[in-house]
Amino acid sequence: MSDFNQLELSRRELLISSAVTVVVTGTATGRAAAQSSGDDMKFTTPVAFTVNGEREELEVDNRTTLLDALREHLHLTGTKKGCDHGQCGACTVIVDGHRINSCLTLAVMHDGDEVTTIEGLGQPGDLHPMQAAFVKHDGFQCGYCTPGQICSSIAVLEEIKANIPSHVTGDLTEAAKLTAAEVRERMSGNICRCGAYSNILEAISDVGGIEA
Repeated sequence: MSDFNQLELSRRELLISSAVTVVVTGTATGRAAAQSSGDDMKFTTPVAFTVNGEREELEVDNRTTLLDALREHLHLTGTKKGCDHGQCGACTVIVDGHRINSCLTLAVMHDGDEVTTIEGLGQPGDLHPMQAAFVKHDGFQCGYCTPGQICSSIAVLEEIKANIPSHVTGDLTEAAKLTAAEVRERMSGNICRCGAYSNILEAISDVGGIEA
């Protein structure tokens, strides 16, 4: 019986202490809210970068990705939003000569950078060699992933020229070789749900000068 009474007392003490904690916490939170009105907090940041040769200046929410800045603010909708988790490569763009997944990086991180999207590579009647090769070899079906595929393809050839190693590069003391296996490995982050991989490889091989 004494154990039961002791248990009941413990419950009562627990309820009282919990109530006191809620009151104290609520009071502290109220004071904190009263001290910070939110007017002094900065939610946006100005960013300026060069996109396809044009200087662009934006005021963006700090959480805005580069992908959303391109699509929603600059209306460059060629860059596609696929998985939005950096897994499909549809959002690939070239920043300062290197390909990146634009959905995984914030716009404010690229102040002063040079960004190239699919719109900046070529236009109808004056296509980039890689764009022309994709048309020639039918390197697309639905076309949704194609902008990212083309941007990535161009950067891949530059990576090999710059001797940047990959997982299939053999002796790291030797120059990276322009082979079909090397291209396949480097393009593995760009997914084509239509399965046009062989044609994409042919297009890259055509521009790069290798036999697929």
